[in-house]
Order: sequence, then C-alpha cells, then structure tokens
Amino acid sequence: MEFASNHFDYIMLGAGLSGLMLAYRMSQDAFFKDKSVLILDKSDKTKNDRTWCFWSENTREWDSIISKKWSNICFKSTGFDAEIPLTNYTYNKIEGLDFYQFLFEKLQSSKNIVFKTETYISHIETPTSVVVQTQAARYTAAKMFTSILPVERLTDQNRYPVLQQHFIGWEVCTQESIFEPEVATFMDFSIPQKGNTRFIYVLPTAKNKALVEYTLFSENLLPKTEYEAAIEDYMDALGASEYQITATEQGSIPMTAYPFEQHNTQNVLHIGTAGGWTRGSTGYTFTYTLKRTEQLIDFLKTETDFSQFKIADRYRWYDSIFLDVLYRRNEMGADLFTRMFQKNDVASIFRFLDGESSLKDDLNIILSMPKKEFIKSFLGFTKH
Repeated sequence: MEFASNHFDYIMLGAGLSGLMLAYRMSQDAFFKDKSVLILDKSDKTKNDRTWCFWSENTREWDSIISKKWSNICFKSTGFDAEIPLTNYTYNKIEGLDFYQFLFEKLQSSKNIVFKTETYISHIETPTSVVVQTQAARYTAAKMFTSILPVERLTDQNRYPVLQQHFIGWEVCTQESIFEPEVATFMDFSIPQKGNTRFIYVLPTAKNKALVEYTLFSENLLPKTEYEAAIEDYMDALGASEYQITATEQGSIPMTAYPFEQHNTQNVLHIGTAGGWTRGSTGYTFTYTLKRTEQLIDFLKTETDFSQFKIADRYRWYDSIFLDVLYRRNEMGADLFTRMFQKNDVASIFRFLDGESSLKDDLNIILSMPKKEFIKSFLGFTKH
C-alpha cells in the first residue's frame, strides 16, 4: 500500500527478526489498527541469510515454518558425553527466508503497514517527531524503532565486557551416513580449545545431511581459513570421506550485558540486538525477541516516552558475572558449560536461559559454577 504523505505514526529501521516481529504483533492487536507503520530495510529480504534456533514447549504459532525439530540434544566435552532427551521441549530450526515470507504474507492484509527497500542514511529527532533520511526520500514519524547497532557504543566503553559469538557453518551432504537425524549436537567441546571457548554445533536433517558450525565465544574473530580448517578436521573425525558443501553461513553476535536501553530517547527506541534483546550469555535471540516484543506492545498502549522502556532484570546481572568470568578466563568456557549440563536438568537450564526460571533453578545453576572465579567477578561488579 502507498500512503498519500511521507508521515507515519511509527517508522521501523530494519526488517529483521525484531522489526518484523514487532510489526506482526501490531497487526494482530486492534489498538494499532489505525496506526500507520513504515518498515525500512536496504534488503528486500528474499535471501536465506540466517537461521534461528530456539527451544520451546509450544511451537504451534511457528509450526508451519519450522524446518526441523529435535527431541534430543547431545552435549560433549572432555570427560562428559551425554545424549539428553528434551522431555516436554523441542529444539527448533527456522530458516530466515521462511520467516520473512511468512511474516510478509501476514502483513499484506494490514493496510496500515508498508515496507520499502531503501538504505537508511540518518535521522534527526525533534521534541515531537523523528525525521528519517534514506537514499531515496525523507520520512517523518511520531516515533521510531531502530535495530541498527552503532558498534562504537560497545567498543568505546570498558565497563561491560564484550565477547563475540562468531562462527562459520557449512551445510554438508556426505556419502556416508554419519549423522543422527533426531539428535542435535548442542555443544561439542571435545575439539581443541586453544585458550578460548570453542565448540562444534551440528543440526542434522538426515543421516547424510547437516549444518556443521564452528563457533567461538571470544573477543577476537579468526581468519576465515581457521574456521574452515576446524570444520574439515571435524568432518574427518566423523568419518566423512567425501562431502559436498551445499550452503554456507557466518556471523558474529555481540555477547554483553551492556544496558542498550540507556540510548532510548523520548521518540526513538532500540530493538533487537541494538536494544539488548539478545541473551548476553548465549547469543540466543528468537525467544527473547518474542518476550520483549510482548512487553513493548503492552508498553506502547500506556506510555509515550520511549526512554522509560526498561528491560533490566536479574538475568542481566547473572550475565554480567558470567561474561566477566568468560572474558577474563576465556579458556574456562568448556568447563563452565560442562558443569551446567552435568549438574542440572535440561528443563531448568532452558528456563534459566529463557529468563523464566525459579530462584531454586537459579541457585542450583549458580552453585554448579566454580566459586572462586565467580566471586572475583561479583566483587568486581559491586565496586562500580
């Protein structure tokens, strides 16, 4: 739909997970039926540029676009190797392109929402509006949501440790049947750690097909050849004599407890990773985006000052401590996650990582961690 003017109630910068999810939730809520929404993105979202995975007890809303579900996960490290039934949970995979197509199809029936493929240049905020300049036009809105993260916000500070979850993944098709299609390898720390937190992540879809990712939680990225060599070594260890690489993916997600919401203003609110909607200690985003979107929809119905949208909770504090340990002692990652999975049931771990755990769950997980390093990080944070 085309609007008569270039003024909207809301502008969204970015048509990724958070932007499209927010627009979708608005389209489902009668409160926003008369609100005009402009979504801007430099991409037309017709490429399968990413994969989202999440665990859940109820996937009904997303079943039509979940490409694979696993009822078991595998965790491996030196001295601990377990296949873990997920009982009431499933581990789920959604391809980016399927998500985009599903959401855009849903949004087509909302005449108050329009999408434009344009490159954002800049914006200016006034006391009552936001002016957005793209390479093609100028738009105004009463309010703006942005998923654009200025990296200097993280690099120009040292109060909050920042690690990167960085990875390269190959979709492979092998001659031999070397994968277990119903078991996702959640973390395999049995590979050389080289002073970092390094693991292999495997999402099999058939006995001879899987996504194999080499992932690090560390401060600095690696040369591309080092990721690829690690995947090749892993495939050799699995017994894959020949295989085809049918697709590749790579990425880098900031892992931090940095309070992104401090950059929200009267009329501009940061969403997605730029708004702290990624779980700092894991990099998982899908479930957190669902939760934050629900909170934001409720907020928009009663509040007008975007600087008042707060998401701080005890989990950010947990993440601050955990990430400080991992930042100072990056080689300890394998041990930390091994302790977590060896000493706690998977349901309580998932609740904890989703921010839905009880204090008993929290206490059990905290007590399974090495006390000396965590006390050191705790004392460091209490000084600030």
